[in-house]
Amino acid sequence: MAGILRSMGDESVTVSGAALRRLLEKGDGDAALLYLALLRHQGLVQPRSLAGELRWERGRIEAAEASLRELELVSAPAAELPEPADEKPAYRQEDVTGALARDEQFRLLTAEVERRLGKKLSTPDLGTLLGLYDYVGLPSDVIYLLVCHCAERVSRRYGEGRRPTLRQIEKEGYFWARMGIDTQTAAAEYLKRYAKRQEALPAYMRALQLGDRPPVAAEEKYLAAWQEWGFPPETVAAAYEKTVMKCHELKWPYINGILKKWHEAGLRTPEQVAAEDRPRPPQQPPRREQRPPEDEMRRYVQALRRGKE
Repeated sequence: MAGILRSMGDESVTVSGAALRRLLEKGDGDAALLYLALLRHQGLVQPRSLAGELRWERGRIEAAEASLRELELVSAPAAELPEPADEKPAYRQEDVTGALARDEQFRLLTAEVERRLGKKLSTPDLGTLLGLYDYVGLPSDVIYLLVCHCAERVSRRYGEGRRPTLRQIEKEGYFWARMGIDTQTAAAEYLKRYAKRQEALPAYMRALQLGDRPPVAAEEKYLAAWQEWGFPPETVAAAYEKTVMKCHELKWPYINGILKKWHEAGLRTPEQVAAEDRPRPPQQPPRREQRPPEDEMRRYVQALRRGKE
């Protein structure tokens, strides 16, 4: 009897008997389809990254993933979203068109983003925006705050008229998602802290003898980390002096290593650092009890004998 399956001339996907039995007993078609898609990628991608390939919305793929976890066919999801360059859905033109047609929130978000950036978004741009909305799961109002934040940051750094790319917005959006910034309240709190850090940057640049110029992106990452660690500019200045004494110039990784060591030791202020660096007096060896001179010992023994008499 001839087989009824047609050969496709492609690589095969093997499902173990145990996995097949669990899927059949569950009777969840979406879970089975997601499992096959994961097998096709040798299990090297996150289930959520297959949303574009399967042409599913976020809620559908999350439900299928939950079923697979319940069947113990996939491990627990990672605590952090992958970086955009690693794993993300590849939204096609029909995906974008369909989202614009059926989802009013996404349609309104697209119009506001185009107005804020002053340009018409291309299909790849719209796919990136849809990824933040559908795959990452950020609400439309949070995405708009994200876009405004990125636009203001680029304008401040590079001058008026410069606008962020959707790739830059996407990268910052993944950062927001990992930080749990997914509500207007959380976004407002983050932007408030960000503005406070920005106001303090000139003092840190002066502590590093870099004048009044704004920091470049790589420098700003270091400065933001040092602020998060709780170091005032004065402590950074102390670390700068140590760096120059050792390296004869400012080396960002070296000074970061000094500050990281102080952070781990719980040192924050220059006074605490100075107290820790102050040389301690050498410990004196314990004094041995001096034995009395020989004649003193003799008189002592004689006195004891007379007492017994």
